[in-house]
Amino acid sequence: MSCQKCQNIQPVTNTGGNLLISCAVVELAEIMVEYLEKNKIGYELEDKRTLWAKIDTFADAISDMCKTHFTSKVLRDDVKMLFLESHETLTPSALIRMKTLQQYKDLLSSQKLIEIIEDGSLTTHFQPIIDIQTSNIYGYESLVRGVEDDGSLIYPDKLFGWAKDGDMLFYLDRACRETSLKTAAVKNIHAKVFINFVPTAIYDPNHCLQSTVAWAKQLNFDPKNIIFEVVESEYVTDIEHLKTILDFYKSQGYMVALDDVGSGYSSLNMIAKLLPDIIKIDREIIDKIDTNAVNQSIFKAIVQIAKENGIIVLAEGIERAEELAFCAKEGADLAQGYYFGKPSAEPRRKL
Repeated sequence: MSCQKCQNIQPVTNTGGNLLISCAVVELAEIMVEYLEKNKIGYELEDKRTLWAKIDTFADAISDMCKTHFTSKVLRDDVKMLFLESHETLTPSALIRMKTLQQYKDLLSSQKLIEIIEDGSLTTHFQPIIDIQTSNIYGYESLVRGVEDDGSLIYPDKLFGWAKDGDMLFYLDRACRETSLKTAAVKNIHAKVFINFVPTAIYDPNHCLQSTVAWAKQLNFDPKNIIFEVVESEYVTDIEHLKTILDFYKSQGYMVALDDVGSGYSSLNMIAKLLPDIIKIDREIIDKIDTNAVNQSIFKAIVQIAKENGIIVLAEGIERAEELAFCAKEGADLAQGYYFGKPSAEPRRKL
């Protein structure tokens, strides 16, 4: 039995129907009437603060309302709406679907993301990760991109911005994990593949990660070659929940990694609590580390804790030979960064 989030996503409709509009004050209702009359939209007043509007295309009407007449505070707090398609009638249970204009605006902003996920318009680029001792490619970080109709790329900051606006982190995160696995299989990658995930997008790992594990098995991946990497797209506050997720992955035979160690949630004591297989030291610590004494101290402390707990250390964001030399000398096992190669659609097979 799966949770409701695991079902198919529902796009905002663009059909016609009736819109119940409730305004916090009479003055707002008057502004709404002015807007409806200007745009030749039929309406009826229920009372001084409530009215019905008959609209031809719901999503278009809401989008236009959000662009004109109303301040951000009004969008967020003072105008609430309920849309009923032409065949629907108003019932008490329907009233729980009332949303503010801001909530509808957020849903509309995620429409592009819904199309990308439903159309399978996600792709993966791979950045090499190097074994410092052998100078061979240890594996690749899988980095998902959206693809526009003209072939141009949509980068993760925009994709996850849409997901946050439309409460779609679960759907995007799941689609990204599955796309990473499928693309790695198509590209015939036999090295280790680092696959990012957002822990706050996962409610119950036994349910939410079923499809990810199923795809990994269907594509015949050796579990030890899949590394699920925690990323700080959302600030992690529930450490026990994160530990539950990591323990689930480990129980399936996969490796786990913590990203951005040394900043944000990745405090030194948390490393020992979560016991990941790999930690990735934050690029801000690596930047010019050969000349930055403070960052050197942080790096050495992290490495010491990792080594005492049997954890592999990866230095990310390396762009200079001097940074690589310092990290290698002070105990890093793996390295990643533009110095070795940028993310690319075709994985780099050798240095």
